[in-house]
This record gives sequence, C-alpha cells and structure tokens, in this order.
Amino acid sequence: MSLNLKSLVSVLNAKWIGSNADVLIDHISIDSRSLQNGSQTLFFALAGVNNDAHLFIPDLIENGVQNFVVQYIPEGFAERANFLVVENTLFALQEFAAYYRNLFHFPVIGVTGSNGKTIVKEWLNFLLSPDYNIIRSPKSYNSQVGVPLSVIAINEKHNLGIFEAGISTVNEMAKLEKIIKPNIGVLTNIGSAHDEGFLNLVQKIDEKLLLFKDCPIIIYQKNEVVDSCLSQFAAEYMHHPRKLFSWSFQDKTADVFIEKREHKSDHTFIQYQYKNQVFNLEIPFNDSASVENAISCLLVLLNFNYDQETIQNRIEKLYPVRMRLEVKNGINNCSIIDDSYSSDFQSLKIALDFLESQKKKGASKTVILSDIFQSGFTNEELYSKVAQLISDNKINRVIGIGPTISSFEAKFPNSTMFENTADFIAEIDNLNFNNETILIKGARSFQFEEIVSLLEEKTHETVLEINLDAITHNFNYYKSKLAPNVKMMVMVKAFGYGNGGLEIAKLLEHHKVDYLGVAFADEGIALKNGGIKLPIMVLNPESTSFPSIIQYQLEPEIYSLKGLNAFLKIAREKNLKDYPIHIKMDTGMHRLGFENNTIDELIATLKGNSTVRVQTILSHLATSDEPKHFDFVRKQIALFEKLSSKLMAELNINPIRHILNTSGISNFSDAQYSMVRLGIGLYGVSNDPLEQKYLENVGTLKSIISQVRTIPAGDSVGYGRRFMAEKETKIATIPIGYADGIARLWGNEVGFVTIKNQKAKIVGSVCMDMLMVNVTDIDCKEGDSVIIFGESPTVIEMAVALKTIPYEIMTSISQRVKRVFFR
Repeated sequence: MSLNLKSLVSVLNAKWIGSNADVLIDHISIDSRSLQNGSQTLFFALAGVNNDAHLFIPDLIENGVQNFVVQYIPEGFAERANFLVVENTLFALQEFAAYYRNLFHFPVIGVTGSNGKTIVKEWLNFLLSPDYNIIRSPKSYNSQVGVPLSVIAINEKHNLGIFEAGISTVNEMAKLEKIIKPNIGVLTNIGSAHDEGFLNLVQKIDEKLLLFKDCPIIIYQKNEVVDSCLSQFAAEYMHHPRKLFSWSFQDKTADVFIEKREHKSDHTFIQYQYKNQVFNLEIPFNDSASVENAISCLLVLLNFNYDQETIQNRIEKLYPVRMRLEVKNGINNCSIIDDSYSSDFQSLKIALDFLESQKKKGASKTVILSDIFQSGFTNEELYSKVAQLISDNKINRVIGIGPTISSFEAKFPNSTMFENTADFIAEIDNLNFNNETILIKGARSFQFEEIVSLLEEKTHETVLEINLDAITHNFNYYKSKLAPNVKMMVMVKAFGYGNGGLEIAKLLEHHKVDYLGVAFADEGIALKNGGIKLPIMVLNPESTSFPSIIQYQLEPEIYSLKGLNAFLKIAREKNLKDYPIHIKMDTGMHRLGFENNTIDELIATLKGNSTVRVQTILSHLATSDEPKHFDFVRKQIALFEKLSSKLMAELNINPIRHILNTSGISNFSDAQYSMVRLGIGLYGVSNDPLEQKYLENVGTLKSIISQVRTIPAGDSVGYGRRFMAEKETKIATIPIGYADGIARLWGNEVGFVTIKNQKAKIVGSVCMDMLMVNVTDIDCKEGDSVIIFGESPTVIEMAVALKTIPYEIMTSISQRVKRVFFR
C-alpha cells in the first residue's frame, strides 16, 4: 500500500486540517497499542459505546503517528498532526476499504451464510493455494470492522481473494458488499444463528444475498426457500448476468446432484453427477456439517474447471479447522467437545451429529446444554424437539443450565438441571465425570468456557501454574499482622508480578481487598475491562494517560507540580468534582514524589480546589528489608509524618496514609497508618528467611522432556560447545529458553531443573527456546514433567545464584508461557 494522504480527503468526504497533505500512507490502523504504528500510518479513531480511540491520539502523536481520521480533534492538538475529520470514523473506514478494493481487479470469492463461513474460507484457501497467491480474511474477520481490515491487507502480489461476510441484522450486508465486491459467491448453510435480528428466515436470506448483487456466479445448496429468494433476487438485480450453480442431495435438477454412498471410519464416500458425468469422491469427514462445507468447496473447484484427479487429491487432505466447536482431552479419560459460544436449535443438531462422530469407544455420551435462543419456536415446542433429538442421538445423560431448560426437566430422562453456570460449577466435583464424551454447548452469556476450562485436561508443554489457594494463604498471613481497621492495597502491577493480573485481581476482589495498585494506566484499563470494580491506583501515570485514567475511573498517583497542574487542567475541562488523587511524598527514595521544599506550593495549588480530592498520601521506603539501614527507614517515616501532617492540617483533610511495603509490614508495625501496600509477599517471597517458611509457593513453572539422547565422552552440547561430556552422558532437552524468561546465566551448570524429584543440572548454554539438562542418573523419558522453578529450585535460589532479586525472575517469564490457575 502506498497512497497519497491528500487523495483520501475526497474519498472520505473529509474536512482537512493539517500541514502536510503529501504524506504517503503505507499502513492502516485502528489499534493504538500496535507497535506497527508510525509516521506513514493512517489511524482511524473508532468510537464505540465502551471505548473511544480519540482519547489515545495524544499518545499516538508522541509515538510518531501523524495522520488521523477522526470525528473530533482532541483539544490542543489541531496543529500537531494531520486530521481528516468525518462524521463517522467506522463509515469512513468502510469507505476507504471500498475505495482500496476497487484498485484491484483479480477474482474474489465472497462467502456468507449462517454456519460454515470460516471453515469454507479456510478450506478454499487450502484447496486453491497451490495455484494462487491468496488474500483471505484472518480468523473470523467477517464483521463491519473485520471485513474492511481484511480487504485493506490486499497487496499487488495477490491474484485471488477469499473473504467472509457475517451480519446480524438488516442494512449491514450492503456495506460489506461494497467492500468485498465478489466475483464468485458462496452461500453456506442457512441456520437460525442471529435470527433475532430479522423478521423471518426469508428476510435473513434476502439480506445475505445482497453480498452477491453484482456477482456473476452464486454457489448454493438448492432448496425451496433459497430458490424462491434467489428468484426474487434475480428479478430485482437484472442488470447483471448471473449463473446459479447449485447442488443437492434430493433435487436432481440441481447442477450437481449428490448421493452419499457409504461411511467408512471417519470418511464419507459420495457420488456426484455433473455435466452428465458421474464421479466418486472421498471426503475425510463423516459429520453432516463438514460434508456440506466440503461440497461447497467442491463446487468452487468445479467452477474453476479443476479435473477430477486434482479435486480428489486435494479434498481428501482437508483438515479440521479450529473453530468454536473443538475436541479436547478432558479429565478422567473424558473427551470434551467445546461448542461453548452458541446455542440455537439448528447448530445443536449439527453438534450432536459431530458428537456421534467423535465419541470415544466404550465411552458414554453426555450433553451439557444451556437455554436455547433464536429458535423461532415456543418454549414448549422447542424443548420437545430438543428432547427428541437427545433421545434420537442416544445421549446417556443431560445436564441443563438455565431457568428455561430447567423448567422442562421432565422431558429429559436421566438429567440434572441447574439455574445458572455458577450453581453447576459449585457442584462439579459431585457430578463424577468419567470415561465420557461430553458435548458442552451453550449461549455465550452462560460463559461455558469456564466449564470447558474445569473439565479440560491440562497438557500444555510449558505452563506457569498459579496456586490461588497459596495467594489466599499469603494474603491472610500479612493481613493477620495488621491492626484493626488498617486497609490493604495489593500490588498487581507487571501482570501480577508475572503471575497474571486479572485472575489474581478477581481473587483479591473476592477477598474484599481495599485497593489495587498498578504501575501504568494500561494495566488498570485491562483490569477494568476485565470487570474489576475495586478502586485502582496508578502509581506511575504519564500525563498523556490522564484522559484514559478518567474515562476508566482509575485513580492517579500525583508526584509533581507539573503532573498535578496537568491533571487539574483536564479535570476542569471535564467538569470533575472531588476526583480522587493520591499524593506521593519523596522521603528519601529519591525516585518520585514531592520534596519538603515543594510542599508549600503543593498546598497552595490544592487549597480551595474542588475538582480533585486527596484520597491518600503515600511515600515509598527504600530499605525496609535491610536491618543495617533501619535507622534510615525510621527517618523516612518521621519525615513522612511531618510532611503528611502539614498537608492535612493546611488543607483541613483526613485522607488515608500509607508508607509500608511488604517488608515494612513485618518490620515496622508501628507505621501502619491507615493502609499498607502488599507486593511481593502475596506471591510467596519474603526477604526474611524466618518469614519465608510461613509463606506458600504460588507459581510453579513446568515443562516436559522433548527428547532424550545419550552422547559419548568427548561430545559437546549446545552453542559454543560449552559443555563437553567427560563420560557417556544422557541428555534431556526441555522446550523452554531465554525467550520464555530463563536467564542465559542460569545455564552452563549454574542452574538446575527438577525431574522425578531429582536435580538435573543445565548443561551448555540456554537457547532461545530450549535448554538441555544432564539426566544420566535419572530414570526419565520423553514427555515426563519438568519443574523449572517452584518448590525446587525456588525463585529465591535462582536469584541468589544469578545475583539478582526474585522480582526479576518472576516478571521475566514471557507472556507466551500459558498461565494455568487452580485451586
């Protein structure tokens, strides 16, 4: 992409405000966090119900972005960048995508329908990619935002496009049609998903067909309703010659008539008639949804004039696409079919068909089912039909979740009903899941992903297991040290010290902690977006983040007059009153905070100001964990008392005060004031060896053995040959390395891992994604579990050996390492 910014003013019907319209644009973005944003990025500031990207424009400008499509310009920034001002930035994004699409003239396949869009798209990409350079929708980018982003990714090297279009109500498809402009249309299965957005099935089909209004060919499964809609559609859009290319299992007038010949194992053999010839085809699936999707792909291949041999060779290699319906290993020899994001009658039929094809030999069949929406039936009709389906599919037991399905319990033999997901989870241990194939199917609102997580076998190769019970224990240990009515703030910055911020924050909210502390606004925003309602203090806010802090009702730490004045300015502009702020005093740390000589000016600035309220006054101890510096700590506390008391007296306020960190809680109990801040101690680490034995280990970093080999004396291991075997040595390779956060200094026999409760020294250099250990004296095999740190070695042991601190070990663990939380 290389477009002149000036040319886009008329394309978007925008008002130009800027100084340089001759910029070349090579990148489109809607994500303010993307590291790809730069001087040649055109940023569309989308504004939704819960988020307004205009708030991030100051940050983007600071990071070098100079070109924006906006609905309004943030105050004070009109002369700092180029702005294209439009009425609606989403519509502008769609208009830009339509303009960009028209710059290319290769064939484009448009896929729509109720079910199977993404699978058909992915399969067509697989089937056609040997012959074309294909641009396709990433994942399920089929929405009003996703489609434009997909099309904008076209470049000059592409010669075929495959885009899917999803809609949930009327007046949406026309916008997507302008963007995709398909030459070949594929209409997949029409079910009852999103029925609530349409008056009836006919209206839904009519709306979906609008994707094909200028399309020369439409591929579809022939049936009476769709044919009727297509007839009306053709009459309405007669301006374009159009070929209808149909298939059917029943109607021999279809262009491709198909007969299922037999099922064998997990394959389906069909015979199809096309142009007066008969062909046989093997499809590597036997569930009806996959067979239908494969047939849609078959017709596309026929339209492209592929020969029978090529068609067979490619279709027999089709593979399962990871979608909303997934098969996973479960606990106690169970298999889990995860369909935890949809619940309508049509898809239930497909899912039950899939359950039958995936059931384990000798296993019983269980369905966990939520209330069903979008059916078009009365509840009595619906659940009578569902009960018949359950009976026809010989389901051994049904677990219903939801008030409606529970009211029809009598229709389901061998069933257990729960009013909501929480009630089910509370009883999950008493339901005795064992040797079952379990279909988990529920509407998104029931959050069945929590059920999948509980029933899924944890078999990830490298994971950081977080023991929530240990966090609770450590929290209560420090809480027991506090005087009555002393509040507690818990630090969850740096992704919860590497352990996972949101999950831990939810646990702390459950335990009614008083405050959460984060370092930067983004961390607090993530917690708020995750549903956290606790007050959150931002310890190191940048002035450019103040609008976001206010939007998400975070509370900033103020540590300078410059920062205070900047916040007061924004607070006045937004007509805030008594907005909570936290005043930081520098009592000797000399990092951030108001010093003694700035207190008078601080008081003068705050006096009589009604826009903000001093919620707390705080300071930070520098040496609360080192006895040789305890006198310095006492001087800090004394200075804090003096400065905070003066501020309180002059302003006539009585805020919360806090100065103690984790070590301070244990070592300076007389300075608890009205709140303390718990940090590393929550995560099971103390600087006091005596106290350490009262804490429980929270994080255990685990992996597995990828490979075991024996090398002779004289052979080396790893880069640089830094380990040379003095005798025959058995070496195990572990799939974790410095890209996951394991320091290279921990290699070369400095560090170890634990296998079968025995130490295995790391030999050679730690690699980016792997490390090697000596297991000569350990009876182990590939796939065995490996402890990288936890009980042994502990992060404290590692820190001592590496001459660092446990904080660094914990926060270094990469985000690519999956966190698994358990009780």
